[in-house]
Amino acid sequence: MSGNQTFTMIKPVAVKNNKIGPILKMINEAGFRIKAMKFTHLTKKQASDFYAVHADKYFFEDLTSFMSSGPIVAAILEKENAVEDYRKLIGATDPAKAEEGTIRKLYAESMSHNAVHGSDSDENAIIESDFFFSKTERF
Repeated sequence: MSGNQTFTMIKPVAVKNNKIGPILKMINEAGFRIKAMKFTHLTKKQASDFYAVHADKYFFEDLTSFMSSGPIVAAILEKENAVEDYRKLIGATDPAKAEEGTIRKLYAESMSHNAVHGSDSDENAIIESDFFFSKTERF
């Protein structure tokens, strides 16, 4: 999986604002193939488990509350140089600082109510994908 796959989540604010279609369109137009995808609603515990790396950070409680506040779309994306290319497509975490035309610039409400998550490394792409998808759910 290393190098050619990454993981993403379309977060509750983007789902609530009917941005799943436009975000998936941008992902497809950027040359990514969707290898697995599911529409789900995280419990507070699942959100806490997924973001456990941030458990000691000041924003952890708000993050896990936000991520369990509504449905999300989880997906594994495939493309050469997937992690780096996807990070460019989504833009900076702070939408005010994100480049024009990026997913976060277009669809995030704020840094804490962001539109999408994207893996920050090949290793985390594997861990995050495994959190949501079994091997048999991947195409």
